[in-house]
Amino acid sequence: MFRDREEAGVKLGLELSRLQLHQPIVLALPRGGVPVAVEVARALNAPLDLLIVRKVGAPGNPELAVAAIVDGDPGDVVLNREIVETYGLDESELRVLIANERPELERRRAAYRGKTTPISITGKTAIIVDDGAATGTTMKIAIRALKRRSPREIVVAIPVSPQETVAALEQEADRVVCLSQPARFRTLGHHYLRFPQLSDSDVVSAMDGAAQLYKIGQRHVSGLVQKP
Repeated sequence: MFRDREEAGVKLGLELSRLQLHQPIVLALPRGGVPVAVEVARALNAPLDLLIVRKVGAPGNPELAVAAIVDGDPGDVVLNREIVETYGLDESELRVLIANERPELERRRAAYRGKTTPISITGKTAIIVDDGAATGTTMKIAIRALKRRSPREIVVAIPVSPQETVAALEQEADRVVCLSQPARFRTLGHHYLRFPQLSDSDVVSAMDGAAQLYKIGQRHVSGLVQKP
């Protein structure tokens, strides 16, 4: 049981700091992953960015993902081929479904990052952070999209997840760091004492604060390096 997302992030950051990761870039899955990722980035003195994923629901069953759009420069579309085949969707039908979800992805991008571009992860360690993973579907999609961007390593960092989900994620990522794998996993909120819903403004505020802290940390490191 974690007190809140911030405490979970502090504990996760401590665990990750022991791994001596090469040029880590922390990528938060908004909204819930942001407060966790802020603390991870602080612990690693690493830059923090967002990884915005928009699910593309199946016809008549929007909770079942046939694909997902992952923000980036350029962005990626990751298909859930098993579901696509189950529904017998052809390319034109998929294009329509994907096009219907792009406006919400664009809205989130504008709300969260404005005109800033995603940080390049080429040759670096991409650490994907969320406040937990129940089924791991979104996390798997994120991993598959990031693999196309040539990182050195992909690390999944989550406070809590069922054992079977962690095992599945270990097949996708280079490493998975999960602090708690309860035998009885209920809903994600049951593993936190405080688990408030977050708004877009909460995300923007947290990201702005983290950016300022990172700049201060970099100036401090630069000052130490320049000392004789």
